Formats: sequence, structure tokens, C-alpha cells
Amino acid sequence: MSEAQVLVEVTRGVLVENFHRGHVAVVDSRGKLLYSTGDPWHMTYWRSSAKPVQVLPVVEQGAAEYYSFTDRELALFCASHSGEAVHTDTVEKVLEKIGLDKSALQCGVHDPVHKETARQLIEKGVKPNALHHNCSGKHAGMLALARYKGFDLSNYTEITNPLQQLILDYIANLTGYPREDITIGIDGCGVPVHGMPLYNMALAFARMAAPAGLPYSTSEACSRISRAMYNCPEMVGGNDRFCTDLMRETKGKLIGKAGAAGVYCAGMIDSGTGIAIKCEDGQGKARDSATMEVLSQLNILDSTALASLSSYHRPANKNHRREVCGEYIPAVKLQ
Repeated sequence: MSEAQVLVEVTRGVLVENFHRGHVAVVDSRGKLLYSTGDPWHMTYWRSSAKPVQVLPVVEQGAAEYYSFTDRELALFCASHSGEAVHTDTVEKVLEKIGLDKSALQCGVHDPVHKETARQLIEKGVKPNALHHNCSGKHAGMLALARYKGFDLSNYTEITNPLQQLILDYIANLTGYPREDITIGIDGCGVPVHGMPLYNMALAFARMAAPAGLPYSTSEACSRISRAMYNCPEMVGGNDRFCTDLMRETKGKLIGKAGAAGVYCAGMIDSGTGIAIKCEDGQGKARDSATMEVLSQLNILDSTALASLSSYHRPANKNHRREVCGEYIPAVKLQ
């Protein structure tokens, strides 16, 4: 087991004030470990980076076709969205298609991630509801599959529900990690969260992006979900969100999905390369900076994309007066 390595340094003035350490795995769709930093076998929870894989049974099992889900809706199932109107309206439409309403969502409630939307709710005296939760799209997709399969909707978030057992099967199959070895916890939105090595997360994203060699129906489902994500990146995150801006700028070259607690995964469509990153202290800004650096070292991002996404690659370190005091400097060294 290798120790965590410095992924990002943060300066204030002339001093490096903070170090963000972590791990990186870069894997091809055949399972070859191409590059790494730190420990590519580091065990952690997949968090929301797992969402595209969790959507696979919605497509392959027939629910997406039965309910005529659009690319925008499928992309939203993969999302940690900002709670903007385009997101909440789409979740409502999905629920209408399956004969439910927002009371069926068991994801909890929080303020919209999008600050302007949150401000507008306050001005109107409107409290946020489950639609605004960043995982409401995932929950709507799970409800759709449960409805289609005839599973119990009252406890669809429980690991004992056949819905979550089916999702667990798909996760084990695509990651290549033994089902019985996957560590199960409870995610921020109440559904099971899956723990495994970064290597296997990267392998799953490599297979999602380039699914040749998988069974035909699984391959088709992977391609459908990937297309939905990069064709509708605004649904995966929202305004000024890294996932959205990265996929929008790369124009179909990759899929990317952030996870809480410093996790990021991406899959390259042409090369079938998957990456998985864990920033050990869980900081999102450092995680995004490290992701940008890995993509740069892999020559995935050209100079135009690097310039356009520079605020994620080397973000400014600002104080509460919005003065620039330093910057985040990526320090990833792929081996």
C-alpha cells in the first residue's frame, strides 16, 4: 500500500499554506493499470460518482424505454444537480410519467446549490422541498425502475429492497469487484453507498465510456447513458459546476462525475480510459484541480480547454473580501 501523495498545494502570499493529499488510478477498459499516484487500490466510498452506473439497470432492464425517458432525463438521473428550475421541473416530469409526485422522494431536503435559485426562494417565502435536493434526479430514476419492476416503493432506499440488490449486481459487474467485498454504507441522500478500491471505480468508468466487450444490452445501455451525459451536461450539474463545464468544453470526448468527500471519476470515450481520484481531506476545489491536472497530463485537454477551464485547474485562493491571496497549484505526478 502506497501512502497518499500531494495532489494540490495552496499558497497564500509566498508560502505554501496547505497541502491536499490523495490517490489516483488510471485504468483502461481491459483492466490494465496505466498510471497512478499514491495508492490506486485505496478503499473509499464511491459517493455520487457512482450515479451513472446506478442508472444502468434503468436503461438495460427496460424502464427507460417503457417510460420514454429523454436524454435530459437520463442525464438528470446521473446528476448531483444545483436545484435550478430546469432540474426541478424535469424531476417533476419524470415523476408524472411514472404516476408519482414529490412526496415519493426519500432523499431529504436542502437548499438549492445554485445560490441565485436559493435567494429567489427566500424572497418568495418559499421553502425548498425534495425536488431541490441534488440527488432528486437519482431518486426519481430509482423510483422509475422500482415502479417498472413492481418493487416496494415504501423502502426503495434500503439495501434489502430488490431495487438496491439489483443496482448492487450492476455495480459489481461493471467494476469487476466481488459483490460480497463491496462495503455498504448510507449515502448523504439515504440510499446505499458502495466502498471499493479506486482502481475498480476507474475500471467502471473506462467501461462506461468504451463498452466494447460487454454484453450487447449492457454496452448499449452504457453508450446511451454516456451520450445523455455529454449531450446534456447542464443536467448533470448546473451553472458554474465543474462536471457541466468539463463535459461542455470537451464536446463528447469524456464523461465526468463528481462525488462528495473528494471523489472524482471520468471516462474517455475514444481511448476507453477511466480515472478515479480521491482527495483525502474531501475538499472539492482541490479535487477538481487535481482532476484537471490528471486530464492535462493524459493529453485529454487541449490548450483551448485548459484556458477555458483554468478557474478549476488553478483556482484563486480568495479571502472574505474577495481579494486574491494565493492560488491552488496542482502537484499530481502520475507514475
